[in-house]
Amino acid sequence: MNENKTESKKTRYTDEELEEFKQIILDKLAKAREDLKLLTEAYTNNSENDTNDTSPTFKVLEEGQQVLSKEENSRLAARQTRFISNLENALVRIENKSYGICRVTGKLIAKERLKAVPHATLSIDAKLAQSNPEIMN
Repeated sequence: MNENKTESKKTRYTDEELEEFKQIILDKLAKAREDLKLLTEAYTNNSENDTNDTSPTFKVLEEGQQVLSKEENSRLAARQTRFISNLENALVRIENKSYGICRVTGKLIAKERLKAVPHATLSIDAKLAQSNPEIMN
């Protein structure tokens, strides 16, 4: 329904198109790895330059905030790790030339979707059907 008509006739993306997607993924992967590094440093950093030793009155509140912040950074790091894994899996699909093929419908995923979400494995139609199963029937 939402897929481009010329793409719906193709069974896979050309090598040139796959190379274009590969570059998008490699760029996103580099940024994601840098973000993960920053997040990991944020929740594992023990050499903080704070005032814990000079302001004991507020120490309990500060420690509580630090724990929440470290937990949030840890959750964000776990999410970022999954994102990196998904991008790496997309690179594998590019190498075996199955990238961009919807795992539900077997049709090509729209280029616009892959440019926005390069690790996508579902077309828009299949993704919508996940949340509303009556669409596919």
